[in-house]
Amino acid sequence: MSAYSKELEVAQLAVQRASILTKKVFHEKAKGTVSKDDASPVTIGDFGAQALIIQAIKKNFPDDQVVGEEEASTLRNDIKLRDQIWAFVKDTTLTDANAERIVGGPIETIDAMLDAIDAGNSAGGNKGRIWALDPIDGTKGFLRGGQYAVCLALMVDGDVKVGVLGCPNLPVDDAAPLTAQSGVDQTDAEGKGVLFSAVSGQGATSRPLGTAGLGKSKPIQMKPVEDITQATFCESVEAGHSSHGDQHAIVTKLGVTKPSVRMDSQAKYGSIARGAGDIYLRLPVSATYQEKIWDHAAGDLIVREAGGEVTDTLGRRLDFSKGRTLQENKGVVAAPKAVHGYVLEVVKEVLAKK
Repeated sequence: MSAYSKELEVAQLAVQRASILTKKVFHEKAKGTVSKDDASPVTIGDFGAQALIIQAIKKNFPDDQVVGEEEASTLRNDIKLRDQIWAFVKDTTLTDANAERIVGGPIETIDAMLDAIDAGNSAGGNKGRIWALDPIDGTKGFLRGGQYAVCLALMVDGDVKVGVLGCPNLPVDDAAPLTAQSGVDQTDAEGKGVLFSAVSGQGATSRPLGTAGLGKSKPIQMKPVEDITQATFCESVEAGHSSHGDQHAIVTKLGVTKPSVRMDSQAKYGSIARGAGDIYLRLPVSATYQEKIWDHAAGDLIVREAGGEVTDTLGRRLDFSKGRTLQENKGVVAAPKAVHGYVLEVVKEVLAKK
């Protein structure tokens, strides 16, 4: 049995089950009209997905810690919101009995749901086994029917060992190239939904995101970039997350003529890892902003295992051992190994002029 095979299986099935919930929340709450006294669909999806994933982790690895985005104190005081979340959580299961058993079976009570959510309170750090969880990464993408991801990574002594991304609105087909439309007006219809995974030293894979056990996986690799001027660049949709002006200056200096593909979430990491896009830049918007570890841990490993290089804008590897944020890093430059150094030099030149 290969290293971390149980952790990988649990993580993949946990993300797959949580993605069933997020899709259900989107179709029932985000599409169409939401009454004024309904909670935000993102709030329901975030809490519900976090509960399901942490339950699966704690059932299999009770001593592991989890760095999660949410905690349940508001739910303990807001019965209406709590009950809306519970309505989704109690009915979300994998249709394969063995797969559902592996993730711990259904959450049995409201209190168990709240306790699972609250177990995501680790401060992170460089000691022991810690999972980084983002139950819905790309909340605005989720709401607008663009891209979002359910993200989970295991760190051991601060080093990422397992990474899983569930991307319900990305095409299953690894060969489908990114276009300007990839970040908007997407659906989770037939042919959509992909589960990206990686284990340190064992490569990266993709498989269809299903509702039962795990589908058949395929190895993924970054695409060689023969001509940088023809590369497809990815960036965040939100200007508050990454400097669009700096990105434009960088791609212009590189001679790239194609417009950048703007999409939310770690779906960008998955897309470049399988060669649908080539390069992902996330450029600092302020001197003080610190990226959250759960926004990058899984994607960073998946790209590196697919033959890519991931650093910050100063060329340093992303350091997940410093707590809940990447406090030692500024921005992200992810690219195939062969061109990463060149792209990084141009990034440094453009940012140095500011």
